[in-house]
Amino acid sequence: MNRRLTLVACILGSGIVFLDGTVTNVALPSIQRELGASLAQQQWIVEAYLLTLSSLMLVGGSLDDLFERRSVFAGGVAGFGVMSLACAVAPNVTFLIVARALQGVAGALLVPSTLAIIMAVFPPNERGSAIGTWTAWTGIATVVGPLGGGALLDAASWRWIFLLNIPFVLITLWLIAKAMPKMHSAREGARVDILGGVLCVLGLGGVIVALIEQPRRGWSDPLIVAGLVGGVLALGLFLLHESRTRSPMLPLSLFRSRNFSVGNFGTLTLYAGLNGALFFLGLYLQQVGGYSPLEAGAAFVPMTAIMFTLSRRMGALADRYGPRLFMGIGPIVGGIGLLLMMRVNESASYWTEVFPGVVVFGLGLSCTVAPLTAAVLGAVDEKHSGVASGVNNAIARIAGLLAIAVLGAVVAGAFASKIDSELSGPLTPAVQSAVTEAKARSLTTEPAARVPAPQRPRVHAALADASTSAYRLGLGIGGALVILGGVVCLVGITNPRREVPSEECPGGALYGASEDHAHAGAVPAREVAPAA
Repeated sequence: MNRRLTLVACILGSGIVFLDGTVTNVALPSIQRELGASLAQQQWIVEAYLLTLSSLMLVGGSLDDLFERRSVFAGGVAGFGVMSLACAVAPNVTFLIVARALQGVAGALLVPSTLAIIMAVFPPNERGSAIGTWTAWTGIATVVGPLGGGALLDAASWRWIFLLNIPFVLITLWLIAKAMPKMHSAREGARVDILGGVLCVLGLGGVIVALIEQPRRGWSDPLIVAGLVGGVLALGLFLLHESRTRSPMLPLSLFRSRNFSVGNFGTLTLYAGLNGALFFLGLYLQQVGGYSPLEAGAAFVPMTAIMFTLSRRMGALADRYGPRLFMGIGPIVGGIGLLLMMRVNESASYWTEVFPGVVVFGLGLSCTVAPLTAAVLGAVDEKHSGVASGVNNAIARIAGLLAIAVLGAVVAGAFASKIDSELSGPLTPAVQSAVTEAKARSLTTEPAARVPAPQRPRVHAALADASTSAYRLGLGIGGALVILGGVVCLVGITNPRREVPSEECPGGALYGASEDHAHAGAVPAREVAPAA
């Protein structure tokens, strides 16, 4: 029972972090009306949270390995609750942005802890199933954010989207005290790597700021150049420091594990393809297909429902048969689903064009996420599971930002080039204005409505053709990235040696063989004390 309650605590704790990553977007118009936020301030209400959460994830995972896991998790949950209350009572925009940034700091402490705690509490033959359950419910939290937030804003103030975190924080803290075992430091005698932490935050922070701001400022902007160059330089110094210090925050020896390295590569390609492709699909459905924001969000509900239904089962099967086939076949199926979405055209018929691809992609994703996470964390000693979780989470988030920035530039360039070829020759001022607006937005036919009637059909057709062509390019690249990750995992992942439970195999046979052992029982029983 305590294991189940511990899993519930991990789901609730990480769920509120993922929920707040999406729910705030729908509240921005209400915040603007009440607090007078400028467009840049509205963007930073979202981005301050994303910046600290992503750039500190690795540091949070490292602290989780150095100190008692339950205390780090509880501190992150409590801090998130305090900052949620601060967001709810924010008197002005500056206060709200600072509170959101500190919310992200607390989230970076607790998210890596949840997976490390699951790895410590559940035996090897149950971890995939537990991570699958965690994946299913946190996925629901991510999708419920925009839908539930929109309904809440219709009935109450935007402040309630932050106040509603408080009951979940209190329930989580109660579950931690009641059911979660106390785990001693997994790395006895290790010291906090302060210089490594600073270099990591500067490196990831610089890259993330550049990726966040690039769509608005462009690649040549001094801030973007400084962020990318400075961030990459800081990350290089971080790796150099980690290779020489006695107590590294990120032991580089982790990457000698084949499953850890290959699994994180799979994470990079999977989340790059996922975030890039679904971003373009959502944009296309609204700006070309005429979907409302709610309809576009609801288009992905079947994918979430499939993940909710299958993730736990797929994790359990991966526990039994090994993760290799799931991590290989899953992304290939998911990539095919993205390629199916290339059939979407201007009519954007949901049931014939959108739904089939969403379902196939959801099936592939369900096969992949829990086995991938379990394989990456199971490839390292339990004493490093916090930082391993931080690495995996940071890669997933940066992959999404990188995909939207880089693929966004590719798609925008293809869109502009196609328009120029479709609308060659002298253009009237009205048409030129529409073209300029369209190029600034990408994947849209809306500016054609402001062109005089005689020229409107031609401009609309050109924008529709350019949008569809560029959208399909983005989906094609996204699908190819996901399939590439599947092929690499199929070749590179090895099934760890684990004992099959005696009731399943009386002879105690092993499935698979690998140099990447799962380190079953890496935490001696004496290190896990009953909950206070």
